[in-house]
Amino acid sequence: MAKDKRFEKVYSQGKLTLTEIWVDRETGVNYIFHTSGNAGGMTPLLDREGKPVITPIINK
Repeated sequence: MAKDKRFEKVYSQGKLTLTEIWVDRETGVNYIFHTSGNAGGMTPLLDREGKPVITPIINK
């Protein structure tokens, strides 16, 4: 997997105010990235119970 990208963008919305969801292809953890103007941040995406959202990993 060294040549493959570790993170994959699975969702994107907006232009000036941008929200994206990225999946770590090694762990399956989903991250939300939000930016507006010159500020932005990324954090794990959490479910209702406060646990990270995990996408099942499919080995190719």
